[in-house]
Amino acid sequence: MAFPHLQQPSSVLADSINKPFAQRCQDLVKVIEDFPAKELHSIFPLLVESIFGSLDGVLVGWNLRCLQGRVNPVEYGIVMEFLDPGGPMMKLVYKLQAEDYKFDFPVSYLPGPVKASIQERILPDSPLYHNKVQFPPSGGLGLHLALNPFEYYIFFFALSLITQKPLPVSLRVRTSDCAYFTLVDRYLSWFLPTEGSVPPPLSSSPGGTSPSPAPRTPAMPFASYGLHHTSLLKRHISHQTSVNADPTSQEIWRSETLLQVFVEMWLHHYSLEMYQKMQSPHAKLEVLHYRLSVSSALHSPAQPSLQALHAYQESFTPSEEHVLVVRLLLKHLHAFANSLKPEQVSPSAHSHATSPLEEFKRVAVPRFVQQKLYLFLQHCFGHWPLDASFRAVLEMWLSYLQPWRYASEKQAQSNDSQSRCVLEKWAPFVQENLLVYTKLFVGFLNRALRTDLVSPKNALMVFRVAKVFAQPNLAEMIQKGEQLFLEPELVIPHRQHRLFTTPTVTGSFLSPWPPAVTDASFKVKSHVYSLEGQDCKYTPMFGPEVRTLVLRLAQLITQAKQTARSISDQCVETPSGQSFLSWLGFSPTDPNSSYSGNDLDEMGQDSIRKTDEYLEKALEYLRQIFRLSEAQLAQLTLALGTTQDENGKKQLPDCIVGEDGLILTALGRYQIINGLRRFEIEYQGDLELQPIRSYENATLVRALFRLSSAINCRFADQMVALCSRDDFLGSFCRYHLIEPTLANRHLLSPVGRRQAASQARGPRLSLRFLGSYRTLLSFFLAFVMGSLLSIRPLPCALLLVLGYLLYAMAMTLLTERGKLHQP
Repeated sequence: MAFPHLQQPSSVLADSINKPFAQRCQDLVKVIEDFPAKELHSIFPLLVESIFGSLDGVLVGWNLRCLQGRVNPVEYGIVMEFLDPGGPMMKLVYKLQAEDYKFDFPVSYLPGPVKASIQERILPDSPLYHNKVQFPPSGGLGLHLALNPFEYYIFFFALSLITQKPLPVSLRVRTSDCAYFTLVDRYLSWFLPTEGSVPPPLSSSPGGTSPSPAPRTPAMPFASYGLHHTSLLKRHISHQTSVNADPTSQEIWRSETLLQVFVEMWLHHYSLEMYQKMQSPHAKLEVLHYRLSVSSALHSPAQPSLQALHAYQESFTPSEEHVLVVRLLLKHLHAFANSLKPEQVSPSAHSHATSPLEEFKRVAVPRFVQQKLYLFLQHCFGHWPLDASFRAVLEMWLSYLQPWRYASEKQAQSNDSQSRCVLEKWAPFVQENLLVYTKLFVGFLNRALRTDLVSPKNALMVFRVAKVFAQPNLAEMIQKGEQLFLEPELVIPHRQHRLFTTPTVTGSFLSPWPPAVTDASFKVKSHVYSLEGQDCKYTPMFGPEVRTLVLRLAQLITQAKQTARSISDQCVETPSGQSFLSWLGFSPTDPNSSYSGNDLDEMGQDSIRKTDEYLEKALEYLRQIFRLSEAQLAQLTLALGTTQDENGKKQLPDCIVGEDGLILTALGRYQIINGLRRFEIEYQGDLELQPIRSYENATLVRALFRLSSAINCRFADQMVALCSRDDFLGSFCRYHLIEPTLANRHLLSPVGRRQAASQARGPRLSLRFLGSYRTLLSFFLAFVMGSLLSIRPLPCALLLVLGYLLYAMAMTLLTERGKLHQP
């Protein structure tokens, strides 16, 4: 038997493929501890791929997205221990990192916008790619990035969420319990700690010293990151520059790399239209023109590359699992940023004495996340299906909107009645993320107006959004931000000298911060213009257009409440065992019933009550946010005609009366599509020819139809003569042989009435009732009761006929005298 320490690392890795999982991990741990970095670097890419799967999605690796602790606790525990931030795999990373090894990562597997940019020899804005792009010796295709071991490992880990095939629908996996989700949480807690500092790299050998990290990959200074980057013109890849990182930055280079990789791999996806907008140098220069207050004539940017636009072919649709992981990232980032020491919150408090980790906390969200998250959310709002799965996107959005939920002082205020009020200290965050609040709220309104609010899940989403935006003081903050953006621009001659100094490419990310921006209006405008362009058409959240949408939503909420109550009433009237009894025929059989329910029917009365409660509270929250009066809501109810008709329940869709009947309006079509209202569809044809029901025997119905048709054909004249008599016999025959005419039914169309008048039928016998399971079961029970009473079948049948004759005679008298049955 070969021992691991006598083999090459590649041989051990190959031999362990067919071994049990636990033994395989033990061999890998032994290899990592025993072999030097010089021999381990050759197997590192293969090992990473065997764990996280191949970038093309063919190899699934350890399938971390499906591995759950409650299903396979032994394997789950081994994986978590091996891939833990302080585990053997990370020790291997640090061992290779100390030797400054580089590994090639194909550009073709990067997110679409980044790939298209690099393939056009344009360096992306993110400093993550600076000084890493490598050209193949022959030129042309085959671009790749030269990554250090930590970057290579995190790239594969992050992309495995995107590149692997979606989980089968039949496989029920709870994302929060899977190994991948747990590892993301552990990595975030380790490298972005809310307390203390980032743990130093662990030594790969017992008793050894921790290897010092390799020089940090060159990056732009923090002052130039993200939205505040004033060098907005794309740099050509040939102009990559080397920089000497500030030694004090070494303690958080892993934290910075982890966050940038997660953001780039998970959030840097958007539509082709948005990509074209983002790639346009004119759009990039708009912010620069505004900030520096200079004429656009001083700049002559090149026209956007058409080849770059055509190269971008990504049609990206995030999965629900992807969205849940991004939400985890956002929640942790809020906790990470809110753990900043109070004396370091203000930019003016920046100094070289400040810890690099504290500086990183202050800029992590606005400089790294804000822009790409806004584009990602906008993409999801515009492309996600109109179903209940949108709840994942909604909660991700709401988590980002409420950083105060993850503040350190939240626990101290948990018992305070004022803790629900959004404190004034969060006003800068609201103003600097104005579009995330306002434009996405409008996007949600447009989605809500196209969904079925009778559904409990959709009603819950409307309730959740209304509840968040109705938090005390939040609406006022948003309105203040809109006022700052919409106020006229005042030209301040010295503004360009006190704002956003242009950083040098060779500067440190700890280089002195530019002076603080005190003009709140300027901050808000800079945020909006950087995301939407200076010529954007901003729709105020508290303006008349959005108010009209809110009023429409209030109308639909009122309609949905009434529809839910109607369904509730119908469920109360219907016994729980109706389906079984109707199969037997013992429930009222309405051949014209056409009700098609939704998930309310499946979830029962409790969910119906919850739906009504959600909608009621959502309406109240909307009234608080937009200051709607009770009189306005009452007018909406009357304007929509939400008053119930004479039967107290059913409502027709909105329509007008034309020459040929009712004509649906646009509102009526919307009501039908979303199940808010419906027409009562009735069978208007020959009752003998209506489709065979589930409570009827098909063979027997067809045989009885042929028999009754033969009798009607043979004795038609005699039946007409009998029904024409004015005595009791004539009334008796009319009761049995004449059906209600179509002209007397409830017809919505005048055309149907004219057709019914020409389709009057004479007297005829119908034996179809004998094909009903109810009738057959009734006969069977009657004969069983007769046998128990010692009555033979023939006398029992005669008694049944006699009993029916007495019943029919009584009904004939009642029909003639009380006009209950009209011939």
